Amino acid sequence: MTAPIPPIPPIPPVPPIPRDIPELPAIPRTHRLLPSTVPAAAVVPPVRRPLAAILRVLIAGTAAAGVAFELRLDSAPRVLSHFAIQADILLAVVMLLSARRAWTARKPLPAALTGAALLYVTITSLTHHVLHTTTASLLVHTVTPVAALLEWLLLTSPGRLRLRHAATWMAYPCAYLLFLLAVADLFAPADPLYPFLDPAAHGYRHTLTNALLLGLSFYALAVLLVALDHARPNPIHHRAKTGFRLQPPVG
Repeated sequence: MTAPIPPIPPIPPVPPIPRDIPELPAIPRTHRLLPSTVPAAAVVPPVRRPLAAILRVLIAGTAAAGVAFELRLDSAPRVLSHFAIQADILLAVVMLLSARRAWTARKPLPAALTGAALLYVTITSLTHHVLHTTTASLLVHTVTPVAALLEWLLLTSPGRLRLRHAATWMAYPCAYLLFLLAVADLFAPADPLYPFLDPAAHGYRHTLTNALLLGLSFYALAVLLVALDHARPNPIHHRAKTGFRLQPPVG
């Protein structure tokens, strides 16, 4: 006679699934993350560029020589009142500062500053060759602008200019126009600084119209400079010894 089968115990009811899953307890932090203090030079060593420094010193000397040549031809107040002379002085200062940074392997100057110097000397060159301005120094209007353009194309890294820089660069030409209108009466009417911006000969309406057209042309040139900066190839190819494909700052 077989033993009786024991009864199967009842299955306990399944508890309802909670609607809100309880949050897990926070994991205690065992250490505090500290900000990294490793300089970029520890990953990519700075690179001295003596050749670039020498070339920039030569460009600064060319610009200074052009200014000195013009000072020998006319009075200092009149010569220094020219946009071309002021642009060359700015370029000489920028080139000297850039040369020092390239020689000492320091961070390059802001692109807005170097781009402004290049734009202004380019403006003077184009204005002279298209509109035939009064000063006719080969150093001021041809040699220095061409040298500055070649330096920018061959010795600087691309992609540093921004479109907002183009509007910022227009502040100096606008200020110079106000200066030109203010000092127009100080010079002889027969020999103005810029005949196409002479209110005594053409009236203020015609002069301001010419200034507006020039301003729009200068702004278009500035935008073209920014676009060219992003389209041109990179002439600087430094590769760090650590294996990282990083480029050190270009002076």
